[in-house]
Amino acid sequence: MTNPTLTAPAMIRLGGTPPTPSPALRVRLTPAGPALWRVLDAAGRIVGHLHRLDHTLGSRWSARRYRDGVKGFRTVGEFWSVDEAISALRNG
Repeated sequence: MTNPTLTAPAMIRLGGTPPTPSPALRVRLTPAGPALWRVLDAAGRIVGHLHRLDHTLGSRWSARRYRDGVKGFRTVGEFWSVDEAISALRNG
């Protein structure tokens, strides 16, 4: 008999509809997990991740900057708008 918990990953939706950042930011978002998007710059390099957090007042966005030297991420902060979160990734 098949264990139903082993088929659960097939039911996970990656990210859903991606948020729409301002075109002036010149980034592309790709799904990276449930409620998680990878932020790529115009050259296709990873800038960081955005994670949508449910909040009673709406969605918040956790920004995590990619650090090439350690091949990992550092949390920059939580923001009320996608544009603020992306700006913090790029400028911080």
